[in-house]
Amino acid sequence: MTAIALLFNSLAGYAFAKLRFRFRAPLFRLLSAALVIPAQVSMLPLFLLVKELGLVNTYAGVIIPGMASVFGIFLIRQYALSIPDSLLDAARVDGAGELRIFVSIVLPVCRPILVTLGIFTFLGTWNDFLWPLVVLSDASMYTLPVALANLVGEHVQDVELMMAGAVVTILPPLLTLLWLQRYYVAGIMAGGVKE
Repeated sequence: MTAIALLFNSLAGYAFAKLRFRFRAPLFRLLSAALVIPAQVSMLPLFLLVKELGLVNTYAGVIIPGMASVFGIFLIRQYALSIPDSLLDAARVDGAGELRIFVSIVLPVCRPILVTLGIFTFLGTWNDFLWPLVVLSDASMYTLPVALANLVGEHVQDVELMMAGAVVTILPPLLTLLWLQRYYVAGIMAGGVKE
């Protein structure tokens, strides 16, 4: 899911930053205004939409709403604004199409912010508790945080099983962060260095 979210967010962020199309500024302002709306406010309309599409109690119902985010689009757009237009124009003069420019120039330049957004997206979806709890009703389909919360009984608690579940839940994010930390630090340093 993280790869799909990165693809959609980077495409939309690049389009808002560098492509000229009708209603670009008002549409981006509308998206930016959505940043102040808490996720809990949009949960009921989103659930009704997922229910209407027949995606309740499916993994698609959990995955599809998180495939793009306003925060991700905003983050990529702000980073893509720093790409010089002359670099993109030179590629256009050489005959490259927009897709080729995006794949060959924009994605490599945006690697630090893509890694940062990838970490945020992965951690957010991995630790998401409320949305899978709302959408999924079959206990065999629960995500790890929901399944871990269900281990807490009213009268009996299996502490050993809960601790083992907590270790299994924390290992993938920890390993991912350790594996990608050099890109993450490079992305933070790139934004903080003055010339």
